[in-house]
Amino acid sequence: MRIAQVSPLWERVPPPGYGGIELVVSYLCDELTRRGHEVTLFASGDSETLATLDSVVPQALRLDPQVKEHGIYDMLQMQRVFDRADEFDLIHFHNGYGALPLAELCHTPVLHTLHGRFTQDNQKLFSAYGKQPYISISNAQRLPGLDINYLATVYNGIDPHNYPFQAQSSPEPYLAFLGRLSPEKGPQNAIEIAHKTGWKLKMAGKVDAVDQRFFHEQIQPLIDGEQIEYLGEVTHAQKVQLLANAALTLFPITWPEPFGLVMIESMCTGTPVLGTQLGSVPEVIQNGVSGFACPSIADIIAVLPQAVNLDRTACRQYVLDQFSIQSMVDGYLLAYKKLLGGIRPFPVHGKRKLAS
Repeated sequence: MRIAQVSPLWERVPPPGYGGIELVVSYLCDELTRRGHEVTLFASGDSETLATLDSVVPQALRLDPQVKEHGIYDMLQMQRVFDRADEFDLIHFHNGYGALPLAELCHTPVLHTLHGRFTQDNQKLFSAYGKQPYISISNAQRLPGLDINYLATVYNGIDPHNYPFQAQSSPEPYLAFLGRLSPEKGPQNAIEIAHKTGWKLKMAGKVDAVDQRFFHEQIQPLIDGEQIEYLGEVTHAQKVQLLANAALTLFPITWPEPFGLVMIESMCTGTPVLGTQLGSVPEVIQNGVSGFACPSIADIIAVLPQAVNLDRTACRQYVLDQFSIQSMVDGYLLAYKKLLGGIRPFPVHGKRKLAS
C-alpha cells in the first residue's frame, strides 16, 4: 500500500525525549516500511525515519523561537498532504481534529488516530464529522454517547530492544515519575506518595508554557534534591535508565488518560507501575503482574510494598505479549484493509482488560 502518515509539527519523529504520539508514529512508519509498504511521513524536517520524509518546516516547531503562529505551519502541512492525496491509497492523520474539514473534500480514504481526550468543546467538532473513520488507542478513550465511526481500538506498541530488561532495580531504591509536569499527570501526587512512604522520588519531564505557574508554585518548592529530585527533560537513554533502575514507576494521573505510553515503557524494562484507576490505566496494567491500577492515592500507598516484590520478568513478558510494535502494526493493517474494503461495522481490535 501507498500510505501517508501525518504527524504533528510541534515535535520531531521520533522525539528526543518526551513525545508519545511522535514515538508511536515513528514505530508505525518504520515497521510498515520494513513490511514493504510505500510510506511517506509528513512531519518536521529534523525527523528521522525509514519512510520518505516530507516537511514544510526544517525542525520541530517547539525548537524554533522565530515561529510565533504555529497554526500557520499546521495549515501549510495540511495543504501539502492534500495536494499529494492522489499519490496515496490512504492518508492516516495523528493530528487531532485539524484535518477533519479538509478530509471531507478528499477522494483518497482518510482515517484519524485519536491520541488525545475528548473535551466539551471538541466533541462538537468530532460529532459534526462523525462519519469519518477513527482509531481509538484504548477502549476507555471512547466517549459513551458520542456517535462517531470507530474502525478499531489499536493499542500503542514499543520496540523492546529500545528498553533493555533490568532484572533488579538500583541498589539505592527509588520511585520514578516520568511525564509532563502538569496537574493531570499527577506529579503532585507522586510527591505526596514519596513523602508519606519515605521513598526517594526521581522525576523527569518537560514543563510546557501552560504549566509553568503550576510547576513553580506547587512542584518546585517541594524539590529538595535529596528525597525529591527533578532531572529535567531527559533523552531517551536517560529515560530508559531512570525507569529500569527504579523499584516502581508512579503513574498517579488525575485525568482520563487515553493510553499512557510511559506505563508500557516502564513495564518493558521490568519495572512495575502503580497508577490511579482512570482512563486507560486498567486496560494497560495487569493487576498483580505488571503493577496495580488503584482507586486512590491511599490505595497506591497501601499496595506499594506488594508491588515492589512483583516478578520483573513477568512484567516485561506481559508487554512483549500485549504491546509490541508487531501487534500494533497488525492492528493498523487490519483497519486499513477494512477501510479500503468498505466493510462495516468495524470490530474493536483490542480487548478491554478490567482491573481485578
